[in-house]
Amino acid sequence: MIDSLIHEFDKALRTIFTTAPTHRPMPGENVAEAEMSDAERKHAGALMRINHCGEICAQALYQGQALTSRDPVIKKALEQAAWEETEHLNWTERRIEELGGHKSILNPIFYTGSLAIGVIAGKFGDKWNLGFLAETERQVEGHLERHMAELPEQDRRSREVLEQMKLDEIKHADMATHHGAAALPTPIKQAMKLSSKVMTTAAYYV
Repeated sequence: MIDSLIHEFDKALRTIFTTAPTHRPMPGENVAEAEMSDAERKHAGALMRINHCGEICAQALYQGQALTSRDPVIKKALEQAAWEETEHLNWTERRIEELGGHKSILNPIFYTGSLAIGVIAGKFGDKWNLGFLAETERQVEGHLERHMAELPEQDRRSREVLEQMKLDEIKHADMATHHGAAALPTPIKQAMKLSSKVMTTAAYYV
């Protein structure tokens, strides 16, 4: 039990404070950097900060859900999805740096809250655990689509990153559905959207 807690604490520290690893190359890395005004770069950087923060939350959510999953097949699928979210962390952090921005100082708070939500979701059983995951990924997909529309038109490097992230999120939602995700009640979906709105608004500025 002690070893497990130390392992999970180490995972949390690495997620929040170190540069995440990636096996895949960063999407758009061969695309030339576009000329943008200071305001455009600041806006693009803030959007990427939101997405980086979202990936911090995703890591914690998957970690909490994997800890409480009862099915080894589902647990393995969650761990694979978590690795792809780790790559998203790498890509968004690199893009933030390229745009001269900074990561959110609220990441530790969002990580802790998302970990707790993941553990709670897992306690209700795998079908609800997966249902929460599927709905989360669908809402993230919507965020990514809006952000791609909001990016400066010439910022192809950022758009390439978000496009690949969107494809991965769709795959994760499909994975959850394939393994028996339950459809969440509308009030829960609305509560998720509200909490997401709070996170994205805060991360844009801080």
